[in-house]
Amino acid sequence: MTQPGLRDLKREATSRALANAALELAIEQGMDGFIVDEVAQRAGFSRRTFANHFACKEEAVAHAAILINTELEPEAEQLLDNNRDNVTLLELLQQLLQMQLTAELFGRMRLVLRLSQTHPTLEPYILSAFRQLQTSAFEWLRQVAPERYSEAYVHMLIGAVYGAVFPVLEGSLAVRLHESTAGEETDAAVPFEQYLETVFGYLRHGF
Repeated sequence: MTQPGLRDLKREATSRALANAALELAIEQGMDGFIVDEVAQRAGFSRRTFANHFACKEEAVAHAAILINTELEPEAEQLLDNNRDNVTLLELLQQLLQMQLTAELFGRMRLVLRLSQTHPTLEPYILSAFRQLQTSAFEWLRQVAPERYSEAYVHMLIGAVYGAVFPVLEGSLAVRLHESTAGEETDAAVPFEQYLETVFGYLRHGF
């Protein structure tokens, strides 16, 4: 991938600050308890700057859930460079997911999903944020795919895997995300790593 320029890095840092400020205010005051001006003020920017990055506070809050994913690009690039010729696309995707879907990311996504239960207007922005995770994985894998795989195969593979992950984010499957959160899950919950192995096992061997 092309390395981001200084302007891109500055824009990303501004988006990050605004999104984090929006999420902090949502946690402290609820989605109905603050306005865009307060988000901009807390982040140290103007309302106009906010409008250059987000259409509304809901979009900013949802974006905050996946901010840590943007820090993974160097690690993903290295993973692809080291394994470009000696592993399958399925194996690469599994490794990328383990890097991308951290306990912190799951925690943020679940927090925003809980906020959406009382503020349904968040939902389309959450889906959009989740879609960004899929797009990131597609862009990473597309560097390898043209050499051995069709673009359609990459889309189908990513769609199947992320489709299996979303119920975990929603909390509708009994999956334990991390040892530190084990107390929040049921005794019957399986570790996320085990669930991921099951998903990829089906993809390798069939359903």
